[in-house]
Amino acid sequence: MTLSKPDSNTCVKGLAQLAFARRVEEASLNAWPAMHQVLLDGWLLRFSGGFTRRANSVTPLHPSTEPLPAKVLYCESLYARKRLRTVFRLPATADRASLDDILAALGYEAGDHTEVLLASLEYGAFAAEPGFALMSHAKFLAIYSVLAEMRGAAVVLHDIVLKAIQPETAFGVVSEHGEPVACGMVVVERELAGLFDIVTHPMHRRRGHGGTLVCGLLARAKALGARYAYLQVRNDNAPARRLYEGLGFASLYDYWYRTSKDVVAA
Repeated sequence: MTLSKPDSNTCVKGLAQLAFARRVEEASLNAWPAMHQVLLDGWLLRFSGGFTRRANSVTPLHPSTEPLPAKVLYCESLYARKRLRTVFRLPATADRASLDDILAALGYEAGDHTEVLLASLEYGAFAAEPGFALMSHAKFLAIYSVLAEMRGAAVVLHDIVLKAIQPETAFGVVSEHGEPVACGMVVVERELAGLFDIVTHPMHRRRGHGGTLVCGLLARAKALGARYAYLQVRNDNAPARRLYEGLGFASLYDYWYRTSKDVVAA
């Protein structure tokens, strides 16, 4: 099952694109929670023991009222206490130009340019296709750990993040001849459904399993009341972009990371 390709204004339904993007940004942060967080003059600082940059980075949410250099220094001091490099996640929903310039001048390295894609779930009907099944949190963690080659402490931290998710969450798997070949999850917060942890075994890619997985998860999301779906995909991941664009996803906004070269001395 595929979605019809919407035009650039279909998904927002008359809402200002920036306001809608901010709503998606907030939902995505809720969908992938951190173990600890700090609010600082419109910035959200997240800490999760170093597990994923998204959960261990600073995300500007609102315009700053304080001088940026002093805020950057304070962020560095907090991450240094955790023995973590300082990472800034810079979404287009925030005024990032000045901050990006400051971080570049301090030697922060830019990377992982990512697009947030959006699709309307009003286009087409959805049904779980053969091979797709929903599963429990525990089974998902076990299967994802194998498919993503995740081991040790990372599995423990992943489990902590998943258990901290507050909105409705569904986990799905696609199997071939009884063997799991792809899995992923969808987090539904009111009208928005976010796709996360989408992975297909390298030996089983380009066989349609990704499409089966995504459509099955979106069918569940729509049943839970979602009207739009969003996800993040790195710009250099051409196969994933083709998959999602074929399912009707279009770019809503982008972000990238700036990372300190070393742990900044406290």
